[in-house]
Amino acid sequence: MHLILRTHVAAAPAQVWQGFTRDLFLALAPPFPPFRLLRFDGCHRGDEVQIELGAGPLRYPWTSLITDHGISPDGTYYFVDEGQVLPPPLRFWRHRHLLQPAPDGGTYIIEDLEYQTGFRPLDTLLYPAMWAQFAWRRPIYRRYFGRPSLRLPRK
Repeated sequence: MHLILRTHVAAAPAQVWQGFTRDLFLALAPPFPPFRLLRFDGCHRGDEVQIELGAGPLRYPWTSLITDHGISPDGTYYFVDEGQVLPPPLRFWRHRHLLQPAPDGGTYIIEDLEYQTGFRPLDTLLYPAMWAQFAWRRPIYRRYFGRPSLRLPRK
């Protein structure tokens, strides 16, 4: 399955890139499922993030590796995390983070993710939950990086 969400924030891409820290990662975590951060190296190629999902006897590890990062010619900052160890039912995870310049000097934070369970109907059933997990981030991004001002058209 493929999911894309876009959030407009006031800060410039370089500032947003600098803000992708451990603190932001923790702030972006939705209330469910419960998770514990075990390791956060950062957002550069070769960095690793390890979390544990769930509670009690139902705890599952999740390890993602940052497989790419950089700045494209149009000024878009990006990094890609790919699941190495995934909780069931996931079998594949690739999450591209794009910090694209917006015309107003701000940034479009684009969450471009692909996931697979190995069973297409289950992928489809999970889509609303995946969407909700990432839509949760929108107000947090705006709290960290500012809400873009609404400019009314001149008459």
